[in-house]
Amino acid sequence: MSLIGQSFAQLEETLVTDGLSRAHGLPLFKALHQDLESAPEERESLSPPLRLWLRNRGGAPGCAPRLSEETASEDGWTRKYLLELKGQTEVEVVLMGFPGRFTACISTQEGCAMGCVFCATGQMGFRRHLSVEEIVAQVHYVEREVRRRHDDRIRNIVLMGMGEPLHNFEGSIHALEILTDTRGLNIGPQRVTISTVGHVPGILRLARHPKRYNLVVSLHGSTDEERQAIVPVNRKWPLGEVLEACREYGSLKKQRIFFAWTLIEGVNDSMAHARRLAELLGGLDAHVNLIPLNPTDQFSGEQPGQEGVAAFQKELRKAGLPSTVRQRRGIDVAAGCGQLRSRASCSG
Repeated sequence: MSLIGQSFAQLEETLVTDGLSRAHGLPLFKALHQDLESAPEERESLSPPLRLWLRNRGGAPGCAPRLSEETASEDGWTRKYLLELKGQTEVEVVLMGFPGRFTACISTQEGCAMGCVFCATGQMGFRRHLSVEEIVAQVHYVEREVRRRHDDRIRNIVLMGMGEPLHNFEGSIHALEILTDTRGLNIGPQRVTISTVGHVPGILRLARHPKRYNLVVSLHGSTDEERQAIVPVNRKWPLGEVLEACREYGSLKKQRIFFAWTLIEGVNDSMAHARRLAELLGGLDAHVNLIPLNPTDQFSGEQPGQEGVAAFQKELRKAGLPSTVRQRRGIDVAAGCGQLRSRASCSG
């Protein structure tokens, strides 16, 4: 395993196994995850034996993404990076700038097995899970970009890029353990959001995980019949099971759960849909993120107009359910929610 894919405890064990002192763990972990501009084996802050050990290993990174393509939105605050990882794997990563903070939208899989009909990644099909180091390396890449362009740092991470994070539970959670470590990039767990289409086993595992990350569960339909037409995996984990897992999560974590609802004109944007959604989430500490549909090549649906979105939100408000209309970012460069895919999939 590459060094950047090892937790602090794993890194210490690797050092001890190779005959070095456990005391080298802290300076090495900092060198790997804080100072991202130079190779650790060249840093004079590390002891000569440690630098020699690194050189003998062939260096530290193990997974240095190569930029295949970069696009920026017209306003300049959203950038999409097509990164080549191992074995010609390509994933898209999005960097979003907001006043006072930068958010990295990270991929956890090449493709996705969930098959949501309006999602470009789902239209690719599933290829493979990304490794821990490949997930961490994406964050390192955009962290360097933020430092270089803005003299700032990444404040938030959202696992909302390509793939279903809870399908790749081990890779996603172990990567977050590294990224939230106070001895490294030190991104607080409260600034990390995990998005899931309703992967019930993953939600239940996450409920028992010691760290408290933000959870977003994608619903998009208020009955099993209408949901599975949009989200085919509903046949495996129907709405009742998803919501029961969410109730268990909320009971154990004592924290709010966010629910995503992609508004598709004539499909799930009626006032009846809004009322049923409010009924479904009754008894949960819930907040709904409303996402007007973003265009993709293989889905012909349309987003409702602003008046329709406002009316849907008003109906939720009448039912006592808080909601936010997701700010649309990077739509002009296909960097919005549901628009990410690899270049290989675009070319067939």
